[in-house]
Amino acid sequence: MESVLGATMIAVGIILGLTFLGLAIGLGVMGGKVAESIGRNPETKNDVIHSIMTILVVLSVFLLFLFAFIYILLYLNPFVS
Repeated sequence: MESVLGATMIAVGIILGLTFLGLAIGLGVMGGKVAESIGRNPETKNDVIHSIMTILVVLSVFLLFLFAFIYILLYLNPFVS
């Protein structure tokens, strides 16, 4: 039982670390592309911002699902009898 809980903690740490690393890199690249597209074509600023906000809402929903999954792994662990 101790090894399952230890492995679960390590897995949760890896999941969170890689998730936030990927999210930060993706948002940085996306922000750069948004600035580039608005700089090239300023009259489409509202359309670009609307599209980016939609993407950010979807990402935040997926992040909430991830937190629910981690909560299940930490407190309602199905691998511990």
